[in-house]
Amino acid sequence: MTEYKQTESVTHISDNFIRMRDEIKRLVVGNDELIEMIVISILSEGHILIEGVPGTAKTTLAKTCAILSGCKFNRFQCSVDSQPADVIGIQFWNADEKRFELRKGPIFTNFLLIDEINRLSPKTQSAFIEALSEKQATIDGIGYELPHPFFTIATQNPTEFEGTFPLIEAQKDRFMFSVYATHLSGEEELEVVRREQDGTLNWKKFSDELSPFFNREAIIADIECVKQIHAGEEILSYIRDIIMATREHADIALGSSSRGSIALLRGSRAKAAIERRDYVIPDDVKAVALKALQHRIILKREAEISGTNSSAVIRQILDTVGVP
Repeated sequence: MTEYKQTESVTHISDNFIRMRDEIKRLVVGNDELIEMIVISILSEGHILIEGVPGTAKTTLAKTCAILSGCKFNRFQCSVDSQPADVIGIQFWNADEKRFELRKGPIFTNFLLIDEINRLSPKTQSAFIEALSEKQATIDGIGYELPHPFFTIATQNPTEFEGTFPLIEAQKDRFMFSVYATHLSGEEELEVVRREQDGTLNWKKFSDELSPFFNREAIIADIECVKQIHAGEEILSYIRDIIMATREHADIALGSSSRGSIALLRGSRAKAAIERRDYVIPDDVKAVALKALQHRIILKREAEISGTNSSAVIRQILDTVGVP
């Protein structure tokens, strides 16, 4: 790809992001950072875990992005009695044909929304692990490739404990980013009330008016373009230094895995594209570092008792690691 074509493609990606953001904000108030992180995840071929109390537009955002993407979309509503077969599918006996047939589960899609993932038992949570990392699902010992692209948004409510199960560490590590959806500011909350008063806060009407401006081929092309964005040796070393700092920090019992390094590189490339650049700068790495790492570290018990949290530790690391 020539330098001219690369720059032209990056501009196209940025324009698409702005268009998607503006379309979403016709219904959704606030959540600018979350919208950007969803787009970065799509461009990075990653998955995103959104934590937040009910009513913070997590599901609405996911459904809107899916419609705009023009890709096949499935939603899986999690419950404590969900089984792995409900996720990946089963081989069933067709009595008329006298043979087994494959009935694929909701995971066989381009865009998957996993609603309230922490309501799944650890056994059923594990059904997603292979899909999120290897983009395939195994049914009765046979591996089936998932559609390309394959992108997942999972939501969970951190304030509910009845009938919920903390995500296992191996599961959390498969998500490229973890984002906290918070309550709106006072002015944003007033805008919600105004829209309800005007009748413009109506999902049915909004979704009926939505039409895809992407398609599967266009998204794949944008993903390939992002892979070509240049990250110099100094950026690669900066990512290395951040990851090593998580493994050496006094408050951290278990630092980031190498998936954290990959998430930083892929995410910073996508961030650069959104900013209309075909090269990565340190600010791109910083912009995605918190979301890429806060769910990948385990704090020492003493640090947790003292009130320290993973977000604060990652911010401290970003403030102390030398910037190239």
